[in-house]
Amino acid sequence: MIKAIFFDFYNTLVRFWPPLDHIQQASCQEFGFQIAPEAINYGYSVADIYFNRENEIKPLATRTEEERLEFFSRYEQILLENAGLSVTTDLARQIWEIAISVPKDFIPFDDTVGVLQRLKGQGYQIGVISNLRRDMDELCRNLGMAPYLDFCLTSAEIGVEKPDPAIFVAALERAGVAGQEAVHVGDQPRSDLVGARGAGLHAVLLDRGNWHQEMDHCVRISQLPELVDLLATAPESLLMNRNGMGPSERYPDEQAAE
Repeated sequence: MIKAIFFDFYNTLVRFWPPLDHIQQASCQEFGFQIAPEAINYGYSVADIYFNRENEIKPLATRTEEERLEFFSRYEQILLENAGLSVTTDLARQIWEIAISVPKDFIPFDDTVGVLQRLKGQGYQIGVISNLRRDMDELCRNLGMAPYLDFCLTSAEIGVEKPDPAIFVAALERAGVAGQEAVHVGDQPRSDLVGARGAGLHAVLLDRGNWHQEMDHCVRISQLPELVDLLATAPESLLMNRNGMGPSERYPDEQAAE
């Protein structure tokens, strides 16, 4: 029986406003490049795999300013390459500096609050697990999600980054449930799926852009309301290829980011 549901934060429950594809498009136009938003969004889907993998190796919060600049230059370069634009690392850095200078806020996805409200009303414990180093309680209050959340855990609080199983174990302890009684929902194949499975949880990949069609060894949804339907027949609906991939194995789309 599923008793608790944990969610990743960014790209799962919330997104940036203005949309990142619009910001990237405008930044590229400063240099005379025209890229379609759909291509940019695909570029993000690949670059974010690189982001999470590198953050796992050495958290960005612990890197020097020079190291962070080098990282984000490469991140931008990967993004643009997969959007169909090949640029040098130096030009990628210039485009990234324009994009990062645009003020942004988090906003919930259109389906987030409604689904959280439904799940809370059905009696589930609900938590957020994030590598974001922010005051998540305050952030969730400002976004109108706090009434439906029992707790938030961050990597800064626990001392490890996803996919380290320790942060998922901490969430289980906070909820007072066993691994088989909890499901984690997130958008990253490694940070969310491998991490959750490593701690014995069920895992669901939220693929809003339908960028991970090759992920046929996991439960994959494209919108949060689909989770409600899955839970209606859980845990059976969450068992597809439950043990199909171990924590040390690599996903095909990770290789594309190298």
